[in-house]
Amino acid sequence: MPYTAENWPIAAALLQFPGTRPDGTAVQDAPAGDWQQVFEEVADAGFTNADLTDSWVRPGDLSSARLDELKAAATAAGLGLPSISAIRRSVIEEGNWEDNLAYTHRTLEAAAQLGCEVVSIGLHQAITPEQRKQLWFWTVEGHKDPVGDKESWNNAVTRIREVGKHAAELGLLVSLEMYEDTYLGTGDSSVQLVQDIDLPNVGLNPDLGNLIRLHRPIEDWRELVHKTLPYSNYWHVKNYIRDENQARNQYVAMPAPMESGLISYREAFQFAISVGFQGVICTEHYGGDGLSVTAANQDYLRRQVLPKRDGYALGTSLVAQGRQTPAAVPAR
Repeated sequence: MPYTAENWPIAAALLQFPGTRPDGTAVQDAPAGDWQQVFEEVADAGFTNADLTDSWVRPGDLSSARLDELKAAATAAGLGLPSISAIRRSVIEEGNWEDNLAYTHRTLEAAAQLGCEVVSIGLHQAITPEQRKQLWFWTVEGHKDPVGDKESWNNAVTRIREVGKHAAELGLLVSLEMYEDTYLGTGDSSVQLVQDIDLPNVGLNPDLGNLIRLHRPIEDWRELVHKTLPYSNYWHVKNYIRDENQARNQYVAMPAPMESGLISYREAFQFAISVGFQGVICTEHYGGDGLSVTAANQDYLRRQVLPKRDGYALGTSLVAQGRQTPAAVPAR
């Protein structure tokens, strides 16, 4: 039965929780009790699920015993762990792609042990030193995938297909996070990449916020929705207030609650449902009390956006969705 506002899995991103403890040690190596405290804070904000954002803890680098501790900590706090977001580990990064690919495979194994449904990966790379100097890192350009480079594109297709096949063996979905200046940086390129990979369990994470926050001309968000949602299986949602003065070449964007920004998520979800979207939703926010804003975003989705009643018209997605067993991986 399709999800409704009451039971749709909405996870809190853990972006606002640092990966380093006050004493300088890594959260990765912290006692499980410290992890449970974070999970309890997330639960107290009103969430029943958390996305394991790997800037906080890297599940792919935990031992099996520590993964059991991580899951137990979440369970004790009353949280499910439906998703992992593996950030800035591009499988085509020059000089690091082999390590990143191996890390991605380890993350899949960890996701399976934790009982996750989906692993989100991307082609964006580490924030540059210049980006680190900014209040908002996206106001200056970072890494760019080489446009028109067939070898690089084919490497992305081949390596992500390898990841997708492994994920299918484990019963997992793979979702590709859209991000500027990568092969997942436009609607057309993102769809083409998924089509070239050609696996039913590999879809898009249409993180529209990553694209509308840029201080430069952008693709219309409605066009992005219509192009990408038929291929989407997981969704990072956030919003930004945006102002443009094209005559003066001025573009400004700042983080905002989901209901207050440029994107109408009411409209976006209406279309998403019409094309069969049933994926996990992950609420994000940069700046301020990020957890409170993401909690407000969850409330907005359940109160105003997601369908309240069973029996609504659900379209057919072009990729496998949550709670479904991905179709058999075709022989290649």
